[in-house]
Amino acid sequence: MTTAGDIMHRGAQWIPAHETLDRAAQLMRELNVGALPISDENERLCGILTDRDIVVGCVAMGRDPSRVTAADMAKGTPRWIDASADVGDVLTTMEEHQIRRLPVIENKRLVGMISESDLAQHLTDDQLATWVESVYSRTTTR
Repeated sequence: MTTAGDIMHRGAQWIPAHETLDRAAQLMRELNVGALPISDENERLCGILTDRDIVVGCVAMGRDPSRVTAADMAKGTPRWIDASADVGDVLTTMEEHQIRRLPVIENKRLVGMISESDLAQHLTDDQLATWVESVYSRTTTR
């Protein structure tokens, strides 16, 4: 059985909820990623911040990224998956919620992220095609 832990990208890092978006953008650049899980003061997942969120939700709205926090941008219920979950559960979670990045948690700690590129490297062509159709074919407001 292939698990979330098998296909995830290790080394994911939190952005604390109190950090500003300019710091989040710097961290994204340093890590070469487009999304960061947002943690509360207890290092619990409280959202995901994307580079698009920073641009569209802050900069394009005329807001100052040095004054807007990651918590200000956290919306909805964050989704995550346990490292021991089967890859089928990973795909189902991502499809049902139309998400392209999924934090992986083990023992209540962030241990990795699963992104589109991770799926492309580990799925069969048929699995990937089904996932892409499911996530991208429906109209979303995201």
